[in-house]
Amino acid sequence: MVEPVQQFDVISMGRIGVDLHPHLPGVPRARSGSSGRFLGGSAADVVVVAARLGRSTAVISRTGADAFGAYLHQTLTEYGVDNRWVTRVADSSTPVSGAPDLEIHTDDLDYFAIRAAGIFWITGTGLSEEPSRSATLAALKCRDRSGTTVLDLDWRPPLWNGTGRADPDEARPYYAEALRHATVAVGNLDECEFATGAHEPRACAEALLAAGVKLAVVKQSHGGVLAVHQGGTTAEVPPVPVEAVDGLGAGDAFGGALCHGLLSGWDLERTVRYANAAGAHVAARLACSTATQAEVDGLLDEVAP
Repeated sequence: MVEPVQQFDVISMGRIGVDLHPHLPGVPRARSGSSGRFLGGSAADVVVVAARLGRSTAVISRTGADAFGAYLHQTLTEYGVDNRWVTRVADSSTPVSGAPDLEIHTDDLDYFAIRAAGIFWITGTGLSEEPSRSATLAALKCRDRSGTTVLDLDWRPPLWNGTGRADPDEARPYYAEALRHATVAVGNLDECEFATGAHEPRACAEALLAAGVKLAVVKQSHGGVLAVHQGGTTAEVPPVPVEAVDGLGAGDAFGGALCHGLLSGWDLERTVRYANAAGAHVAARLACSTATQAEVDGLLDEVAP
C-alpha cells in the first residue's frame, strides 16, 4: 500500500547556513569580544518565518557533515521546520564557508512532495551552478504551476559558476526558463532590472508578467513595494520606518510573510503590507529567522495611519 504524500504549506529549496553576528549591534565583530550564532540562508529563513506564522514547512538543502550542520538540523527542528530533505555532504563545510546547497541533485528530490506543497519557493541562486541548476529546473517542471510557485530572483553574481564573475547574458536564459514555470516573481529593483532589462519598477513588473508569472513583486527599499497581478490588481505600499540593526534576512522574512498572506487568501495590498512589515521587523534585529504574527501585527499597528 502506498503511503499518502505529506502535504506542506510551504517547501523551499536552496541555501541554508550559519550567520555569525556580534552581540553588540554596530560594533565590528573583531572588537565585540564574542558573536552570536544564528540560523541563516534564504531558503531556511523563508520557511522558518512561515512556520512561526503557523504554517507547516520544510526545506530542501544540504549542509556539511560538521558541527554547524548539526546545529542547523537542531535549530530547524526547534522552529518547527521539517528537515528530512536537508542532507549532509561529507567533504563540504556548512556555510559560513562552502556552498553544499549547490550540490542538490535531481535524484535527491521528492517530486511528489514538491508538487503537493501549497507553495514551492526557490531562488535564482539555485540556478547559478550545477548540479543545483538542473535540480532547480527539474523541480519547477515537476511542479508545473500547481499551487503557487515563487521564484525569488536573488541575483548574486559572485556565486555564479564558482568564478566570482558572472556573465549576465549567460545567466538570463536560465532565469527566463525558471520564470516560465513560476507563478510569482519576487526581487529588489536591481534584480528585476537584471531579469527583465527594464529600468523602472512598473516596467519591471509588467515585463515579469509578460515572462509568464501571475504576480510580480518589486521591492524598492526606501521606495516601498510594488506588486502587480496579471488580472490588473496593483498594490503599492510605503516602507515601514524602523531603526535598522542588520538588514540580513529582511527580504527572507518578507518572503515567509508573503507566503503566509497568499495561503491565507488575503487581498494583494494586505498581503504585501504584512510582508513589508515582517521584513522591517527583521531588519531591526540581529537574527534573520524572527517575526511572529503578534510582532508583525504590533508593528503594523504602530505605523497605521
